[in-house]
Amino acid sequence: MSRTSKPKSRRPLITSGGPLRLNRYISNAGVCSRREADLLIESGVVTVNGETVVQMGYKVNSGDSVQVGGTTIRPETKRYVLLNKPKGFGTSPGDSRARRGVAELVQKACKEDIRSIDKLDRESTGLMLFTNDEELMVRMNNPQSGAARLYHVILGERVQSNHLEELKKGFIVDKGFVRAEEAEFANEEHNQIGVKIVSSRSRIVRRMLEQLGYHVLKVDRVTLGPLTKKDVPRGSFRHLSDVEINLLRMSC
Repeated sequence: MSRTSKPKSRRPLITSGGPLRLNRYISNAGVCSRREADLLIESGVVTVNGETVVQMGYKVNSGDSVQVGGTTIRPETKRYVLLNKPKGFGTSPGDSRARRGVAELVQKACKEDIRSIDKLDRESTGLMLFTNDEELMVRMNNPQSGAARLYHVILGERVQSNHLEELKKGFIVDKGFVRAEEAEFANEEHNQIGVKIVSSRSRIVRRMLEQLGYHVLKVDRVTLGPLTKKDVPRGSFRHLSDVEINLLRMSC
């Protein structure tokens, strides 16, 4: 599918051994996003070397002792693991019908505690990103400017052209408005379509098409922001490169 807009300009990921702003130090420790860290600092629960810090923009060095609510924190290495999810693996602990979960597919990827930025339902396949970068999670899931997801959908019947337009105009699904950035036919028989959407809501593409009266046979997420399934066979994972991480940050 063609791109309709250029990604928004964002500062690339910077790695440095020098001083870090306190909110970023807290975010890098996996506590929360930088915006949430600002709120923690303002509330007076953050100390540096035993002294309470409420100053925005305060910088800390690698040897400083930082505590949040009395607990010492340390920045951990950020991990970004891309999985090509196979069918039948649950992404939610509450999915009692799934015998296996996606967490077991990436459990050997790294020693850090990583989790998926969003969910795919048990029957859907495709790309999932696991990370311990809380700030990136928030940015990618922003409903206004987050990362676009492209899905290849196979249906049990031909799709009407006017329904592609409805997908792009948007409508209420499960009490929330949602619209597709793009929606196009993917084959001559018109029973396969590509749908690009900026939404992290679980099952949302499946639910949109079901609401239009279609029988959804298969949903496969083929892109996640600038990431594709290249070099990620079904059921396998790989770590992102620094270039890919920067592209992710610039895309949302």
